[in-house]
Amino acid sequence: MNQRIKHSDRKNALSILLAAEREMNYTLKLQITDESAFNIIRNVYECFRMLGDASLISKGVVSQDHIEQIKELEKMPVKTERPIGVIDNIRKLRHNINYYGYIPSKAEAEDALSIAKTCFNPLIDFLKNNVTK
Repeated sequence: MNQRIKHSDRKNALSILLAAEREMNYTLKLQITDESAFNIIRNVYECFRMLGDASLISKGVVSQDHIEQIKELEKMPVKTERPIGVIDNIRKLRHNINYYGYIPSKAEAEDALSIAKTCFNPLIDFLKNNVTK
């Protein structure tokens, strides 16, 4: 983990949060099929990654990789119906999709959406409150 400290940029962090929220709202409306599973999983993951990035940016930390951004989410004192640690499973799945040509199933997309529905709103609400303070 090679973090570089920069100045806190709450305006940029809020912009990223709003973009993640907009993209997640769109993704949740997609019809789940074997063909859409690829895009659903990647979009869900990207939205969570953006939350972690926004948190780090608001603290003035420039992250070097996605793992730092996901680990940032895991540190948050947020109560969710599913453990926040399962977001890392989406990261690994997305990695296999992007770099190894893995073709995800409809069931995997349904699980990613389940994680999104149970974890995304509590995380973004927590972050919005902290970024706008």
